[in-house]
Amino acid sequence: MINRSSHRSVGYGQTATAEEIDAGLRAYMLGVYNYMTIALGITGLAAFGVSQSPELMNVIFGTPLKWVVMLAPLGMVFFLSARINKIQASTAQMLFWVFAVLMGVSLASIFVVYNMGSIARVFFITAAAFAGLSLVGYTTKKNLSAMGSFLIIGLFGLIIASVVNIFLASPGLEFVISIIGVLIFAGLTAYDTQRIKLMYIESDGSEVSQKKSVMGALSLYLNFLNMFMFLLQLLGNRN
Repeated sequence: MINRSSHRSVGYGQTATAEEIDAGLRAYMLGVYNYMTIALGITGLAAFGVSQSPELMNVIFGTPLKWVVMLAPLGMVFFLSARINKIQASTAQMLFWVFAVLMGVSLASIFVVYNMGSIARVFFITAAAFAGLSLVGYTTKKNLSAMGSFLIIGLFGLIIASVVNIFLASPGLEFVISIIGVLIFAGLTAYDTQRIKLMYIESDGSEVSQKKSVMGALSLYLNFLNMFMFLLQLLGNRN
């Protein structure tokens, strides 16, 4: 009697555990997307707010301070990646919001270079593409790790080409870079979504889970923002 009862309990327990894991995964991914969405909103508000102040624009982009503003977000990414295991989840969240503000300040010039209509249009195109690509990454049964490795190598090549074009200032090369950039970050969106999903472990405590959510949101945020910027270069109407 005890053995049969125990066997039945294990069977029911396994079903319940599977359901709990599925619910936990959905909550975890929702947290990632919430962090990313809030960060994008902060970035947009910061960029628009700075762009509306000629004095701030002159101080930031008319002086050597522009290099600090442009490089600070990159420094934050490296710092978060290196220290995420040693800081508290609340600190990681705070640094993520600071990063979003710094990114907004560094991107304020897009509201001067491009008209609002094209910025809004490209944003919604990016959002629709991102949603579809992320859904593919979440639902596909295919392992995307090989594709991810290839895309990361391509990303390094893209960075080198972008640096070279700073000195060449070639419109043709800029066009090619923008197209390749869109394709790379589109692929990385699907790959990172799958990678973030696979990072979920049901037994993780709240602290670890929140840290993973922040780092996952950071990856998807960067994919979204870079895809948006490359699409804006391709489709945006300049003032």
